[in-house]
Amino acid sequence: MKASLPVPVPFDEIFHGIDLSEEEKNLITEKIELISVDKDDILFKQGDIINHQYYVYDGCLRTYHIDENGKEHTLQFAIKHWWISDYIAYFGDNKAVLNTECIKKAQLFKISKENFEAIYKFSPKIEHLFRRKLEKALVRHEKRILANLTNTAKERYLAFLNKYPDIEKHIKNYHIASYLGITTESLSRVRKDIAKSH
Repeated sequence: MKASLPVPVPFDEIFHGIDLSEEEKNLITEKIELISVDKDDILFKQGDIINHQYYVYDGCLRTYHIDENGKEHTLQFAIKHWWISDYIAYFGDNKAVLNTECIKKAQLFKISKENFEAIYKFSPKIEHLFRRKLEKALVRHEKRILANLTNTAKERYLAFLNKYPDIEKHIKNYHIASYLGITTESLSRVRKDIAKSH
């Protein structure tokens, strides 16, 4: 993981939906940092102190938990335009319970909790924007929990493909299986079933 060459902050991407003043843009530029993460790098791991959120400018990352038996449980893939962190630790002031690895070389905009708070204090409309983002994220999270409880493996896999188009070429089968909560063997059967139906 290393600092990257400066690029202009993509305000229209990160703060989509609001018009920013020059003062707001200048403050954001002061508070945000661009980093480059290589494939297989670990952005953070279980037990780390989490004080940052990351906006994916390009690339792909995976967030997962390792249980006491050593089994991996994938919670999220973060692709372009997504935010990623261990939000249990970030909002709860606890140590990380998740790991995040880079599975396709990425450039990330990194911002600390303190710097986010400074931006919110300066600009209530930015705080409002991110509150709305959190509300939508909570809805998506609860829909996924419900889908995992009620949908078949095939339905969950099709929803995964819809949510993450073109991601399969960058990730391993066991990553997908752990995200869906199934074995790699079950994933293979689901793919064969879909292929037959087409």
